[in-house]
Amino acid sequence: MSTLPFLTLPACAAAVRLVTTRGEFAALRAEPTGAARGTALLVPGFTGSKEDFIALLEPLAHAGFRVVAYDQRGQYETGGGTGQAAYALPELALDLRAITELLAAEAGSGPVHLLGHSFGGFVSREAVLAAQAPLPWASLVLLSTGPGPLDPPEAARTKLLMDALPGMDLETIWQVKQQMEGEQSESAEPLAPEIAEFLHRRWLANVPQALMAMGERLISQADRTEELAAVALPKLYVSGVRDYAWPVDEQARTAERLGVRHVVVDGAGHSPNAERPEQTAAVLLAFWSSVSAG
Repeated sequence: MSTLPFLTLPACAAAVRLVTTRGEFAALRAEPTGAARGTALLVPGFTGSKEDFIALLEPLAHAGFRVVAYDQRGQYETGGGTGQAAYALPELALDLRAITELLAAEAGSGPVHLLGHSFGGFVSREAVLAAQAPLPWASLVLLSTGPGPLDPPEAARTKLLMDALPGMDLETIWQVKQQMEGEQSESAEPLAPEIAEFLHRRWLANVPQALMAMGERLISQADRTEELAAVALPKLYVSGVRDYAWPVDEQARTAERLGVRHVVVDGAGHSPNAERPEQTAAVLLAFWSSVSAG
């Protein structure tokens, strides 16, 4: 999961509810000063939430973009039912499409630029591949995501979580996770109390069936890179210099297979959006400006 640098929303942003044909979704929304150059729609990853993008809201809005980050079905403040089928990848992609349509219908929204982080990259790819031309998105950014299953060590950890979910409550799993992570990272800086409290609260708000469905995709998802490469949509691949989920060299090869640039954010790991937000924002803005210029 992403470790957030802070939780305070900038003055340009607010927590909102997006009412779509697929239900309501909790979101953070930042408004630009003056006319919007476009809309950035940000999709979080496994065990993540809209708050993973807090540090991107202000720099992107100040550059003229309306920014919307949302909790997917089963995540944090969106919630969902108990049937695991509701969290299948095609269902999450339909949610994304409904949110896109809602935002695109707003006056002055400008083109909608899609960004998927980690598992959110799978959802974004699924939505793009399922859509008919003309596509409702002006571009796609894949951020710290992979072409298929997680790297084997991370896949094994995810499988342990999936095995525990049917028989353990989320609080117990959280305590075990904290103990294991503490033993593995004794030299890590302690989290600020408000960040630690938020991560705990967010974890407990997950729908277990959503975690099961998303985890299954992460350890067994088919590689659909060639299909995505055939879609006529401007794309960019972004990663940190290291990544526990998908090796950076694998991400670089995936970008090459897609025929797009791979940009590495210096000093970042799996979550450049939270770890190096200013640099990440600069990369995104340069790409979206090039799309508009083209």
